[in-house]
Amino acid sequence: MKPYVYFLGIGGIGMSALARWFQANGHQVSGYDKTATPLTEALTAEGIAIHYADAVDNIPAAVRENREQTLVVLTPAIPKDHQEWAWLREQGYDIRKRSQVLGVLTEGRPTLAVAGTHGKTTTSSMLAHLLHHAGLPVGAFLGGISVNLGSNLLLPERNRKPALTTDNSQLAADTPIVVEADEYDRSFLTLYPDVAIITSTDADHLDIYGDKDALVESFRQFAGQIKPGGTLLLNHTADASVADAVGPQVRVIRYGLTKNEGPELYSSAITAEGHQFHFDLHSVAGSAMGLQLSVPGYHNVENMLAAACVAQLQGVNSDSLKAGVAAYRGVKRRFEFIVTATSRTGPKVYVDDYAHHPREIDAFLRSLRALYPGKRLRVVFQPHLFTRTRDFLAGFADSLSLADEVVLLDIYPARELPLPGITSALLLDLITAPVKSLQTKEQVLTAAQTDDSFDVLATVGAGDIDQLVPRLRSILDSKWNGTEA
Repeated sequence: MKPYVYFLGIGGIGMSALARWFQANGHQVSGYDKTATPLTEALTAEGIAIHYADAVDNIPAAVRENREQTLVVLTPAIPKDHQEWAWLREQGYDIRKRSQVLGVLTEGRPTLAVAGTHGKTTTSSMLAHLLHHAGLPVGAFLGGISVNLGSNLLLPERNRKPALTTDNSQLAADTPIVVEADEYDRSFLTLYPDVAIITSTDADHLDIYGDKDALVESFRQFAGQIKPGGTLLLNHTADASVADAVGPQVRVIRYGLTKNEGPELYSSAITAEGHQFHFDLHSVAGSAMGLQLSVPGYHNVENMLAAACVAQLQGVNSDSLKAGVAAYRGVKRRFEFIVTATSRTGPKVYVDDYAHHPREIDAFLRSLRALYPGKRLRVVFQPHLFTRTRDFLAGFADSLSLADEVVLLDIYPARELPLPGITSALLLDLITAPVKSLQTKEQVLTAAQTDDSFDVLATVGAGDIDQLVPRLRSILDSKWNGTEA
C-alpha cells in the first residue's frame, strides 16, 4: 500500500474505519468531508488532518506533490461536480472506491462477512464482540460505533490473545476479519468470504437496482462468491433463491427465531424482562442455554443467533458464548437508550435509532410498544433520500402509524437532488397516527421543553437527525432527573 492515503468523504462510517486502519498502520492519512461531525472530530483528535471546504488548495501538499505515492479513497456520496475529485482524476491519481480497498485488505484472509438490507451493522458488531470477548484474534470493519469497542474498527492487538506479525498493527495472514458487506452500489461484490451471513433481502436502494429482482440477483452473486468449504447463514425472511447460488462445497444454515423459521439455527424459551431478552440457542454447532441479551427486540435475538453460530464455528465454547452475549452493549444509534427516568405515572424514556427502512421502523416501534405497553409514544422521524421515500411511501406511513404522535423532519437528501412532489408533507398525509406534524429541529427541541405529554420519545433516521441527540439528552435529563447531561 502507498504511504499517503487521501479520503474523499472521510466522515462516513465505513470510510472512517478504513482511515483509522491506515493511520494505525503508519500511513499518512488525510481527507475531506462536507461537514464536521463528532466522528470527524474524533479522527482529528487521532491525528488525521481533515478539511471541510471543497478546494484543490486544501488538499495537503504531501498528497499534491506525491501522486505516485498516494492512494485516493472515494465514497459514492461525493457528488460528480466535486472540484477535488475532478482535479485528482485529471492528474491521474490512483482512485478507488471504499469497497475496492476493503476487498484488497481482506484478500487472502479469512473473511466473515455480514450482508443484508438491514440488520448487518448490529449482527457484524455482535460477531466481532463475541470473538473479541472470547480472546480470539480478530479484526473488524464495522458500519457503526460498537459500544463495547468504542469504535467502528477493531485491530487484533486490542485482543487479550493477539496473533500478530512483527508490526503490531498489521493483521496476521490467518487472522479472521469481520466485515460489514454493503449491498449499496453492489459494493459487497468485492468480497470473497469464508463465512457469510445474509440477514435480509428486502427491496431497498432501488435508485441503484431498479427493482427487487435485480437486488436479489446481487445477493445471489455475493453468495456465489463464498469460498469452497465455506458457510452461508441465511435468514428465513431472505429470498430462498439465494441459497441456490452457492457453490456445491458451501454449507447453508437457515436461521430464524423458531424451529419452523430456522430449522438449522433457532431459539427457544424466549422471555423479556425489562430491557433484557432471555433465550436458548440451538444450532448445528451445539446448543447454548440461558443466554441473556441486554439489547431489546426480537429482531436482535435473531441477529444474535447468527452471530453466535458463527462464533461457535470459529471455536467459541458455550461458556464463553454465554458470557459474551451477556456483555454485549450494542451499537450507537441502534436501539440506544439515551435518557431513562421514573415519574409518578411510570417510566419516561428517550431512545434513538438509525432505522431508515419501513421494516426496520416497524420492528423498532413494535419492540418499543412491547417494552412499554400502553405508554404514549412520540416518534420524530427524518426520511432519508428522496428515492427511498418515493419507493416505500406506503410502507413508511404504515410503520410510523404505530406511534401515538409522529413528527416529520424534512427529507435528508444525502447524495440526491430533490424529486418533484416527493416531500415529508406527502408522507405525512398518509400517516394515520392520532397526532402528526411537520417540524424543524429547533421546533422539536422547543416541544421537548414545553410539552411533557409523552412517555416514550424516539428519534429515528439515518440522516443528520443524530445532531438532535445531545441537545435532547440535556433537555430531558434536566427535566426528568434534575441533572444537566
